[in-house]
Amino acid sequence: MDKADSRPKLARVKLVLGRTGSRGTVTQVRVEFLDDVNRSIMRNVKGPVREGDILVLLESEREARRLR
Repeated sequence: MDKADSRPKLARVKLVLGRTGSRGTVTQVRVEFLDDVNRSIMRNVKGPVREGDILVLLESEREARRLR
């Protein structure tokens, strides 16, 4: 693994999709990366989050499964 790959990536919350988890404690969001605006993925976020927030993603390749 290269050092450039292990650096955290910054991503802006573009859309809040909904709550998930067994008790609704996790929010599913669509984020777009600040360094590559054309790339966006879905992630699960624990804790308060709203559109426009900046997330620091330690791992940026994994995408969350869709809500049912």
